[in-house]
Amino acid sequence: MDKAALDADLGVLHANRTRWARLPLPEKLVYLQAFVDGTAAAAEAQVRAAMAAKGTVAGTAGEAEDWLGGPVVQIRTARLLLESLRAVAKTGSPDIADDDVSVRPDGRTVLRIFPRNLLDRLTFTGFTAETWMERGVTPANLRAHMAGFYREADPVGAVALVLGAGNVASIGPLDVVHKLFQEGQVCLLKLNPVNAYLAPFVAQAFAPLIRDGFVRMADGGADVGDYLCKHPLVDEIHITGSDKTHDAIVFGVGAEGAANKAADTPINPRRVTSELGNVSPIVVLPGPWTPADLRFHAENVATQMTNNGGFNCNAAKVLVLPAEWPERRAFLDTLRSVLAALPQRRAYYPGAEQRYDHFVAAYPQAQPVGQRTPGVLPWTLIPEVPATDADAVAFREESFCGITAVTALPGHSAAEFLANAVTFCNEQLWGSLNACLLVHPRTEAELGDALTDAIDALRYGTVVINHWAALGYGMGVTPWGAPPGHPRTDIQSGVGFVHNALLIDRPEKTVIRGPFRVRPRPPWFVTHKNAARVARRLVALEHHPSLRRLPGLIFDAARG
Repeated sequence: MDKAALDADLGVLHANRTRWARLPLPEKLVYLQAFVDGTAAAAEAQVRAAMAAKGTVAGTAGEAEDWLGGPVVQIRTARLLLESLRAVAKTGSPDIADDDVSVRPDGRTVLRIFPRNLLDRLTFTGFTAETWMERGVTPANLRAHMAGFYREADPVGAVALVLGAGNVASIGPLDVVHKLFQEGQVCLLKLNPVNAYLAPFVAQAFAPLIRDGFVRMADGGADVGDYLCKHPLVDEIHITGSDKTHDAIVFGVGAEGAANKAADTPINPRRVTSELGNVSPIVVLPGPWTPADLRFHAENVATQMTNNGGFNCNAAKVLVLPAEWPERRAFLDTLRSVLAALPQRRAYYPGAEQRYDHFVAAYPQAQPVGQRTPGVLPWTLIPEVPATDADAVAFREESFCGITAVTALPGHSAAEFLANAVTFCNEQLWGSLNACLLVHPRTEAELGDALTDAIDALRYGTVVINHWAALGYGMGVTPWGAPPGHPRTDIQSGVGFVHNALLIDRPEKTVIRGPFRVRPRPPWFVTHKNAARVARRLVALEHHPSLRRLPGLIFDAARG
């Protein structure tokens, strides 16, 4: 650890914090456009480096994931933020239409945030997203609760330390973009040792901001992170990682840290925002599913299990099934057949094999799908985990590898099962980041308002109907994070929202709805045979949106 270099970098940021905070918005937009362009220029080399680090085979779903989770979402989120900030520069507020705003029966305001334009409607046909606001936000004052930083008269600015995640390439850079352009803070990004190979590509994207003293980068292990978290020139901290890391930063480690947490006496006085993972549930509602339905959603669930080798904060961790659903066994059999056909991945994330062994030791009934070899873990289901076991490892710990538990809940009707599932997810599962509900159209019609009431009752920052909740991360315009209200002594999935390209100051929950089945197969599906080509085309489309780019994209997508 070069403390002198870290001190010097923080000194530069501290000296420039007010200059950045008060920099005219048109000048900030030049930097953000440069970030978009720099990300696009580095995309090919970045993906190749990620594939080499993870052992990904070219042309496979693994390659597509490094495009989609890296340059695609990074460009898209920054581009949408750029559009919003241009509107702020003109009118003082992001561009929203009056008919995008509605009020729920309980009085809460809802803002429809997706689709934004014709291109969204054509590329995400049938998908919608909305943000439910905190109480006190009304249609009349909604715009006053957007882009709050840009209403400050003489901001002083701050130095933010961003502790980047090691699993997905876009997390750290987009956390920095959020701090820079939504909160007006200069940033030091500490890369995680797992993906420190990203440094030259991140530096290329941030090159003008680094040149002018508004961004700095660091790497290294826990000792570097500890030094930076306690540095007197660091004003705020943002972490994407685990709740254990959060607690170590805020309260300390060992017995002393536990005592501090119990007494709520933090050793670190700084504001700490965070995104800390989840034991993510997929709730499957009963209904008249056909074999084609079972196959589609088996691929859907398999994608959520295996994307990025299972090393995702929003990976499928608990499959919640109706105990009395006649198709329950057929669905699980179909899921196993899909998993069996998928190539296994290198367990590149540190500690994966130990976490896998920990879970398998707790559940003798665990069912590996495939063989375990050195450095490679099989996709694994843990069936028949009793829903009444409040202390179940599978419910209280995030495995962060390709393991998914399966549990069953009673319910003589879809409505009764759904009510039981909401209670189970809220009370038995650790975390509050995201949840997924799979609902047949006929079941949805039968449920009526009960489905919306269940979405309301689920205490998660993102709830997605029929598709992976990672859409809430990838859409860019959707606020991503835990719902507000977690105290630091029970942080769950964290505090604060990122992405959030509409600069919504007081979001409570994002709700995304998609068709029960999508044709052609979505490009994020691990079973899409042409996903890598589609993902490459999406980089170009997000960088320079144009309807002229659609025919080639649709052609490649249809071949999946």
